[in-house]
Amino acid sequence: MTEFFMQMIPPTVTAQERQVTVRNGKPVFYDTPAIKNARAKLCGHLMQRRPDEPYTEAVRLVVKWCFPRGHHRDGEYKPTRPDTDNLQKLLKDCMTQCGYWTDDALVVSEIVEKFYAEITGIYIRIEAL
Repeated sequence: MTEFFMQMIPPTVTAQERQVTVRNGKPVFYDTPAIKNARAKLCGHLMQRRPDEPYTEAVRLVVKWCFPRGHHRDGEYKPTRPDTDNLQKLLKDCMTQCGYWTDDALVVSEIVEKFYAEITGIYIRIEAL
């Protein structure tokens, strides 16, 4: 099992915000500067905690996104954007890039929650199944 907390203000940009242009009559997707910055921030934190060996079998991924609470109570659920599935896509792409597993298809179970929190960051637990 791998378990850790990355203390940071979680990025709110998502992989869904990629842009498209047309080159030689074909669509080409690219990351905006905001996505590139979010990817670099996530990978910088993730590289410090990556497992010695990548997971090669099915895993359960538990992620708790802790956003600045503002006027909300500590631990209150965050029912606003960004959507959890869009947050997870960028995170899992970064985890794949950083060597957490051989393929993010190995994530067969996910538990994802978003909160407002006094201490901001991203809690991650990976369990081999």
